[in-house]
Amino acid sequence: TSLTVISITACFLLYTRSSGVAYFTSGVAACIMAVKMVKKLIRQERPVMERPGSKMRKTYGMPSTHSTTGTFYATYILLAVVYLPIHQSLPQNSMTRILSLMIVLPWAMMIALSRLWLGHHTPAQVSVGCILGFCFAWLWFYFWASGLNEYGVRIEQLWRARSVVWK
Repeated sequence: TSLTVISITACFLLYTRSSGVAYFTSGVAACIMAVKMVKKLIRQERPVMERPGSKMRKTYGMPSTHSTTGTFYATYILLAVVYLPIHQSLPQNSMTRILSLMIVLPWAMMIALSRLWLGHHTPAQVSVGCILGFCFAWLWFYFWASGLNEYGVRIEQLWRARSVVWK
């Protein structure tokens, strides 16, 4: 799952060349680092897995990194769809907004639920992960919408101007 999500995010960043997507991607990385630090501080064990042939994981379980990251994606993309204009590299219609939500919201929910179904985390670990991802995404989006996006526009303009010179 992680490799697929990283690959899709990288391809989307390369396709759009959007400073907003680059900022979002840096938020994902910061969120993952933050949740890893929280895990080391809390040091709560994962649940004992009762499945035959399953291996005991050697990492801590509180909070769930998958749940945090999935919720970050879903929350940030929901906020972007509602409050930000569609990037010029994407189709300029309402289906662009609707389709992204139809994909990311069920996907994030399935990731969080899968952590329980697979026995990798307790309900509390998944819940705390979702709350952490939601809060981190909201804060990260707030910084972007409160002025960092203006720098993003300038960066994209400089990039386009430089790309024309290189051609």
